[in-house]
This record gives sequence, C-alpha cells and structure tokens, in this order.
Amino acid sequence: MAEHPAYPVGLRLSGRRVVVVGGGTVAQRRLPALIAAGADVLLVSPEATPSVEAMADAGEIAWQRRPYADGDLADAWYALIASSDPAANAAASAEAERGRVWCVRADDADQATAWTPATGHSEGVTVAVLTTEARGRDPRHTAAIRDAVVEGLRDGTLVAPHHRTRTPGVALVGGGPGDPDLITVRGRRLLAEADVVIADRLGPRDLLAELPPHVEVIDAAKIPYGRFMAQEAINNALIEHAKQGKSVVRLKGGDPYVFGRGMEELQALAEAGIACTVVPGISSSISVPGAACIPVTHRGVAHEFTVVSGHVAPDDERSLVDWPALARLTGTLVVLMGVDKIGRIAETLVAHGKSPDTPVALVQEGTTAAQRRVDATLATVAETVRAEDVKPPAVIVIGEVVTVGPAPAP
Repeated sequence: MAEHPAYPVGLRLSGRRVVVVGGGTVAQRRLPALIAAGADVLLVSPEATPSVEAMADAGEIAWQRRPYADGDLADAWYALIASSDPAANAAASAEAERGRVWCVRADDADQATAWTPATGHSEGVTVAVLTTEARGRDPRHTAAIRDAVVEGLRDGTLVAPHHRTRTPGVALVGGGPGDPDLITVRGRRLLAEADVVIADRLGPRDLLAELPPHVEVIDAAKIPYGRFMAQEAINNALIEHAKQGKSVVRLKGGDPYVFGRGMEELQALAEAGIACTVVPGISSSISVPGAACIPVTHRGVAHEFTVVSGHVAPDDERSLVDWPALARLTGTLVVLMGVDKIGRIAETLVAHGKSPDTPVALVQEGTTAAQRRVDATLATVAETVRAEDVKPPAVIVIGEVVTVGPAPAP
C-alpha cells in the first residue's frame, strides 16, 4: 500500500461510533476534533491524561477504564489506535482490518489504513495537508505547510476570492493601535476582500499599501462634508457604497466602540437597512501602555484601571467624566485624546486629592516605529509635554504602575 499515494477524503462522523484506544497525549490532541465533528466517541484505556479525563467527566466522550479487548471496534466507523501497548495496538489494528474499519495507527503508519492530515480552519474552510507516502513522513513539514496556508487565508496574504455572489454590506473593523501586525486576522481578511475601504487617520496605514489595485481607498478625513457634519458625511459614504452592491470596510483605529463612534455608524447603517459586521480591535488603552512596558494592572499595585476620554477639559460643560471621583481611585487612569488637555486634567486630579507626585507616562505613536515614552508626574506633566513637544496620538497613563516595569530608555 505504501507504493501508492493516499486518497484524501473528508469523513462525516456526526452520530457515528468512533473508538479511541489509549488515553495519552495523542488522544488528547485528536479528541477535540472528533468531538467537534459530532462523533459518538468511545475511549478504551486503563488511564487517561487529566485533559482527556475532563472530556469524559463532561460527558463529551464515553470512557471504559480497561485495556483493549477483541470486539471493541464492533459497529465503529473509524478507529484511532494510540495506546502505549504495542501488542494491543497490533490486535486492535487487526480487528479494524477484519471489520473494514478505517484505522489510524499512531505508532506505525505503515500498518494503518488511514492517515491523519495536518488540519486547520479558516472561515468555514478546512485545510488538510497529507504526506503522500508513509515512509519518510515528516509531520513537522506538513504542519508547517498547513500553518502557512491557514495563516495566509486568515490574514489576507493568500487571497482566495469568493466566486459566488457576495452579500454587500459594511464591516466596522478595529485596526488596532497602529502596528499593522496587531489587526485581528478576521479584520485583515475582510480588508483583502473589500471593494471599498474608508479609513481613519489613526488606522494602521501600512495595511492600505497591501490592498489590491482595484480597491478604492477613501480617507475619511477628506470626505467632502458640505452641509453635513463630519460623522454624517462618513455615514452617508458607507451607505452609498454599500447600496451600490460593494463590500465596504470601515477601518478604524483601536476598537470601533472605544471612543470610535462605531455605534453611531452601526445605527445609521441599520436605519438604512444595510447589513453590518463588527470586528473588534485591540484598544490602544491597554496595548500601547503594554508596548511601553507599563501594565495597566499589577498585583499589589492596581486592582482596576479606568479609561477616559480627554478630548474636552474637566471644566468644559460638555464633559461627562466625574473627575473628582477619578481622583479618589487608587488604580490606574488611562487618558486617550488628552495631550493638549493634560495640564488641566492634572490640576483637577490634584485639586481633588490626587498626589502631585503621582507618576505619569505619555506614550506617543505607540506600537509603531516612531513610538516614544515620556515620563513625568502630575505636578510636572504640563511643562514636560511642552518641553518634550509631545504630540497626538499619545496614550497617557497615570498611576503607580508607571514605575513597575523597566526604566524607559533615555
């Protein structure tokens, strides 16, 4: 049989008996996929790893705690032979051959009637990579091929266009804090499939250069506003392109719902009867401090962190932030969009009880090649911002966690 390549096929095991002999690490790796396939799994093994035992305790598999015995494969459609007893493996394999049960042998591929491919999944597609010969098989090579294909499908670098009619609509995609590698794999895939991308200034701009030539890229900051407010004009652009039957991605910095007006856009699309998918993004409120070696929480230092918008000053009547309450908190305060207001924010916090010596860090252009960190205190931060010429976008972290990590490079 080794002279001929294996014939690849997908097994539909839902509701069908599968017998697994051996409860070790091989079974631990293979059982989740069998359970996900809906198989009626019987494990035959005197013992099992804690993870396999947990599957049995949860009722996901049936477990007979004993060695293999002839007849265990009766009524089985598929068998996985993976015990530590070579004699039991050989006997079970022989029973599978007699009963015409497709059988995988973990210890001896030459004696198996089936081989398990290296598999991965991406948006409803299963990728299975199988070595064509039993002898000289290299599982690490097949796994590497599998990983490369799946990663390419997920991140959009391996483009496989849908040839059936696509349903037009809009995806609100959180692009993350700036580094193009920090967008989610789903967000990157949707970008690769888009007809139109309407991008924010703070979105990961490097991703736009990777788009195919036919994709129309629109800078949201340059949409003509006319008699409309900026956000209304963006909403109208999303609706207009979607109604033309196009797949539209609204690429936003960070997460669409963290000071990103994502809900306003979703509501406008819903009122226009346009389908919308929301893809969360990594928020700069936690990722940018992390990239600068600042944990927003740390054991024994901070048990909570609060994220606030600093786009209006504390004394502005439009402010919805309870600054006196924030001054009383002992945890971490993360301020977004607050570079030009940080002086008044610091004064307000100190006026309501925060120590002037409270550490402050400003992380500019976080996660990008231009990232820099500037440290200060509430008493000195206003002057430091002026002296160091700190510019937006910058994330401001206030609290003792600023001093936890390694000292910032000069």
